[in-house]
Amino acid sequence: MTPPRSRPADRMAADARLAPDLRRRAALSEMAAAEITNYRRLADRLAALGVPPDDAMAAYVTPLQAYHDSTEPRDWAEAVTKAYVGDAITDDFLREIAAALGEPERQLVLDVLHESRYAEFAAAEIRLAIETDPTVAGRLSMWARRLVGEALSQAGRVAAADHRALTTLIVAGGQVDVAELFRRLTAAHTARMVAVGLNN
Repeated sequence: MTPPRSRPADRMAADARLAPDLRRRAALSEMAAAEITNYRRLADRLAALGVPPDDAMAAYVTPLQAYHDSTEPRDWAEAVTKAYVGDAITDDFLREIAAALGEPERQLVLDVLHESRYAEFAAAEIRLAIETDPTVAGRLSMWARRLVGEALSQAGRVAAADHRALTTLIVAGGQVDVAELFRRLTAAHTARMVAVGLNN
């Protein structure tokens, strides 16, 4: 089985092959390198706490792989939309989780979120695709909805497999209103879609 640390980087490397030129391929390769660096920081912290990283991530490997297997992009526009939508939703959720953590874990989680320049790169590529061919907007909007639906489906599987751990993080002793949490996540996603010319 492929180690958890290599999966995001593997996905980005595969998507990079869809890039229309070397500049864009290099941009996705940089993202892959950042994913590996972030994994190393998280793994080192888990090890320092006496938790084997592979054990801590075991419950999430299969759902993450299922998500990527079922949302393999067919072209560059779909690849950057997947990065833009999927990574942003993940980051929004992790920011919520970070608020329930103590230090130094809170800052570590915030530090390993995707850099804004990568989101800006993906957004610019989506806008360019739509400007070049306005009919692409409909297809990419449907693709984004599929990404969100599949992400929620796999998140449900993770929650079922590791309910106690996720409940502890999300609810944090009753400090987080779960309905309000999902409202904020949905609102942020809708705003991002509008920002690049896609329909939610």
